[in-house]
Amino acid sequence: MSWLRGRDTRFKLFKTILSATALPVVASVCHCRSRTPGCESKELERAGLRILRVKNSAPAWEIKPLVQRGCCNIVRRTYGAITFSYRMTIPMHDLPRLSTGIPRLDTILGGGLVEGASYIVQGQPGAGKTIFSNQVAFANVSKGGKVLYVTLLSETHDRLFQALGTLDFFDRSQLGVSISYVSVFQTLRDEGLSAVVSLIRQEIARQSATLLVFDGLLNASDRVDTNLDVKTFVAEVQSQAAFAGCTVLFLTSTRIAEDSPEHTMVDGVIELHNELVGVRTVRRLQVKKSRGSAGLGGYHQFEITSAGLVAYPRLEAIHSTAAVEDKPGSALIASGTTGFDALLGGGLPESSVTLVFGPSGCGKTSLGLNFLSQASAEEPALHFGFYETPSRLLKKARALGVDLETAMKSGALEMIWSPMTENLLDKLGHWLLDAIRSRGVKRLLIDGLGGFERAAVHPSRLVEFFAALTNEIRALGVTSLATWELRDLFGPTVTAPGSEISSLLDNLVMLRHVELGSRYKRTISVLKVRDREYEPVIHELGFGSKGLNVVSALEPVTGATTGVATAVGPEPHA
Repeated sequence: MSWLRGRDTRFKLFKTILSATALPVVASVCHCRSRTPGCESKELERAGLRILRVKNSAPAWEIKPLVQRGCCNIVRRTYGAITFSYRMTIPMHDLPRLSTGIPRLDTILGGGLVEGASYIVQGQPGAGKTIFSNQVAFANVSKGGKVLYVTLLSETHDRLFQALGTLDFFDRSQLGVSISYVSVFQTLRDEGLSAVVSLIRQEIARQSATLLVFDGLLNASDRVDTNLDVKTFVAEVQSQAAFAGCTVLFLTSTRIAEDSPEHTMVDGVIELHNELVGVRTVRRLQVKKSRGSAGLGGYHQFEITSAGLVAYPRLEAIHSTAAVEDKPGSALIASGTTGFDALLGGGLPESSVTLVFGPSGCGKTSLGLNFLSQASAEEPALHFGFYETPSRLLKKARALGVDLETAMKSGALEMIWSPMTENLLDKLGHWLLDAIRSRGVKRLLIDGLGGFERAAVHPSRLVEFFAALTNEIRALGVTSLATWELRDLFGPTVTAPGSEISSLLDNLVMLRHVELGSRYKRTISVLKVRDREYEPVIHELGFGSKGLNVVSALEPVTGATTGVATAVGPEPHA
């Protein structure tokens, strides 16, 4: 056997044998030695690597699922007198996934829960752990899975079912059929953890469970004396579930330390949290550990509705780059306001974002209604607002002579209203983008950006949020108008969005009330049009038979942008 001593020769032989057995994925050779296991095996096991010993006759299609489910890290295959040991890895995108059934949570997790993996779901009482786990359970059942839900309740599960009965996902007809609730309280009290493990093993096998939920990890841990006992319990439950291809959720009401034995052994840790912000409570979740997944880090908001949990990934995290390629067009889009297109150099640049800012009553919404009046089957439009209900907007449009009802009836225009009450910033962002995608919107009016600002629990992230939102809107081919209300009607300063936010916008248009003599006039000024010539002259606005329109250039004055203008007389002749 001297021909096996050379490393290169051994590796070539190894590759030849693997090719003959069609092993799907091999990362690297660890050892090539005699079949007698020595201290090397023990060292690998102490390092946390699980070794699977198979014969040459074991087909690759039987081995790969075990590696995918985390049952082994090292595969040891015997060929006659030679044992080859190698690490077998599966690319992250090939790992089989279990959908949580919670909207957008799979995205945060990097594709869902890894099948056969184990997770800790932790959070204080009332954080939503029970709803979380049951929503995942019934989603699994709806796709043909079987669920074993183990609790440490000393009473029956009737009160649990009564609470779950208020949620849309709960299906009582599946109880005892595809999902079984088992209390191990008495078994734990009388016989200890080893008996609990035996009971779980029996139930997993009997029901062919694809998901195991263990509600009460902390209570079980209180029954052991050392960390080794905790690790033994978790490892035994994991091993029983993993070899059955069963995903595990351990629920606990206490925040477990990151260096605890439980954390080090599981594949993922999901934390649910209630945060008190002022006088309101905001729910958030964090994926603190996700082995084998490229999840979205940091905090993400969620809410509990009649449908269960709904997650809202941070917009700047999920859209760090636009989901579709941004292909800027060269067309000019009609604003719908007579005379305004000429000031812009021919119209609004296609797929651009325009900010219209000014004090209350200067015509921002009216300008936006004119823009929406141009909606058609080819250019569907959307109004996303915070201040006025759709019925009030339609009434205002009728009073101005702007026809929006025809577009509403034909489906070319949709109006979404979110009152300025308690909102979630990312919920608003996802709501808006979902509406754009579902209808193929090409014209968008956001009235106004202050609604997003008020919904921000952490205002410091507004710049990143608006960057992600506007980039995605542009990439979707939407031409947008957004309004921003100035605080002061008159004054020497103009409080527009911060310079960082303004730089994210393509075009800036300012509307003002101007006091001139004993009269007030509305004015419009184009301050910026990206990559295009425009008319840098202040013009007067007026209302005609078809709504707001640009009348003419304002007479020569100074101080118009402050709202208090002074007429300028003719220059003296030389």
